[in-house]
Amino acid sequence: MIDSMEGQPLDTLASAAAAGGGAPVAGWASGPLGVVQELDREITRLTAARARAVAEFAASRPASADRQPGEPGAMSAARRAARPEVLAGVSEWAVPELSIALAVSKQAAGLDLERSLTLVTRLPGTLAALESGLLHTGHLWALRERVAVIADDDRRAALERDVLAWVAARAARREITTPAQLADKLRRMGLGRDPKQEAEELVAGLRARGVWARRDRRAGMAVLESLLTAPEAHAVVDALGRYADALPEDPADARTRGQKMADVLLDLVLRPGESSLPPVQAQLTLVAGVRALLGGSAPGQVGGETVPAEMVRALARALGLLTVPAPDTATATGQPEPDKPPVPFVDPGGRPDDTWPAQVRADFDRWEAELDARALAGVWGGEDDPPPEVQQAWWDEEARRHTHQGTDHPDDGPPTTPEPAPGPTATTPATATPATTTAAPTTTGLRAAARAAAEQADLALLRFDQALRRASAAAGRAWLDDRGDESAAEATGAHRIDGARSDLDALRAATDQQRAELAALLDRTAGGGLVDRPRIAVVDELTGALLALTDARELRRRAHCGRPACTRAPQTCGHDLTARPGLGPPPATDGYRPATALDRYLRARDSHCRFPGCRRPVARGELDHHTPWPHGPTSAANLTGYCTGDHRGKHQAPGWAYDLTDDGTLTVTTPSGLTATTTPPPF
Repeated sequence: MIDSMEGQPLDTLASAAAAGGGAPVAGWASGPLGVVQELDREITRLTAARARAVAEFAASRPASADRQPGEPGAMSAARRAARPEVLAGVSEWAVPELSIALAVSKQAAGLDLERSLTLVTRLPGTLAALESGLLHTGHLWALRERVAVIADDDRRAALERDVLAWVAARAARREITTPAQLADKLRRMGLGRDPKQEAEELVAGLRARGVWARRDRRAGMAVLESLLTAPEAHAVVDALGRYADALPEDPADARTRGQKMADVLLDLVLRPGESSLPPVQAQLTLVAGVRALLGGSAPGQVGGETVPAEMVRALARALGLLTVPAPDTATATGQPEPDKPPVPFVDPGGRPDDTWPAQVRADFDRWEAELDARALAGVWGGEDDPPPEVQQAWWDEEARRHTHQGTDHPDDGPPTTPEPAPGPTATTPATATPATTTAAPTTTGLRAAARAAAEQADLALLRFDQALRRASAAAGRAWLDDRGDESAAEATGAHRIDGARSDLDALRAATDQQRAELAALLDRTAGGGLVDRPRIAVVDELTGALLALTDARELRRRAHCGRPACTRAPQTCGHDLTARPGLGPPPATDGYRPATALDRYLRARDSHCRFPGCRRPVARGELDHHTPWPHGPTSAANLTGYCTGDHRGKHQAPGWAYDLTDDGTLTVTTPSGLTATTTPPPF
């Protein structure tokens, strides 16, 4: 469905699910709930209309009507730089006018103006989807945070088009899309599109890690927060839960599991020597695709949360699944390798030295010459740049100063005053001498002010020249970094791996060393800190559905026909495998609880609670028999993963109906007649 919608106009994608006059995905409810649906749909439509009206108001208040930079009373450069990009062309006085009209604070009015302009100018497809009813107002936050921030227009439009096609395809299958599901999908779709930006964001996140407390709305309570990497956060929560589960059973202990986890945290941190808690081992489920392991930019998952490919590889190396790359010789010894050109360094404000390769130096010189020429020609492009005539006057003044350097400047010193004529005459006014003496100080003051202005201009020009050279140096370093990234990507085959249409194509594009390392990973057993051996997820390439969860041992076993001669010398056997079973879900379990292989497969297939819109993980012991056991089998076709609350609701909520097909499609019908469908999330 998604592939068939690619390339369609955004308004077509937004209305793809609006069959039946734009009915909600779950259908129209009867009674008061149907009225709520109608009102909510009208609110969504009015939200889109309101955004267009606010944007039209902003267009009527252009920034060109304000005082321009350099004029008295104009907005300061710092305030102008701090404004959101979408407000750059809007008058600074539009915000207070909007605040008066809406009776809100100026801060709230500014946010309102920014969000409306973002929706109209950067997310046109989202605006059309709001008007058609495909999206509602709750979806806007994820789209603003994940799509609108993309600077490149083409990438932003492509991501918006793809995610709207995904929502429309789900709506056609009667699957609702909650804001949390949309945010998760955007996270997975956005990762890998700009690996360099992702790396910069990850580094910034690592630097921002910390722990702090904030007040809670309940008296006497506070919230302890910590910013950690996704693997660290999931490991901490899992370990605290295991500590809480390991506490001795006490009928008098009325604490919930969450309260026990909080008390365990206090004991471990504040009373480490007094605690008698037995050590536990945190368990994380790492899902890494072939492309991520081979060095591509395809994201992976840790504990069900999407993370960048580099984090997946770093965690795999820490667990011993991937080998740590050998350190670069230049980094380890401080000396460049003999067969590699030395890495140049440019000091801000300086010039490249002779260690630069000749081609790089030539490119740098051309770059700097172009910047100088643009600055002198007055086509630098910034709104704060002085006009060409001002810049030319600065350079003319600089030339005059150097021309007269070392000699008496015509303007230096007090002006000479002509001597009065010897003796008064009848035509000489009595005020002539006083007039002459009062004119000299005035002229001197003007010339001194002119010299001071020239000196200030010289200083400004010097600062401009220094900033220009720093920009040139930074541009040169950025150019070298980009060249280094491209060279590293070409050396590891990352471009070929990212461009592969399937995992099989990615394996073909990999080097022999990469394929050998991947095979060694699959051969490793549950040693070291691993709870289970690495598994291979066999996935349908079109739908992303999980077909089987296997390992290298089972693949080799199923690749034989079973004859002893084939086992000893498989290359001499014809391998007639027609009668042998292929890969698929694990077989049914005889008892009530699923066997280990079946439990592992179901948790990997469902990933989260299967109730429509729920994002909680599948709790332990919450794999539900659709047809109650023993009337129904303990099999993949009869089991569904739920969180604890939704598992209770399936059995206890009156008037609800659940239908499960063999492929795992779950359809839920509410007492008011609404229906919603979920399928196992694609890999």
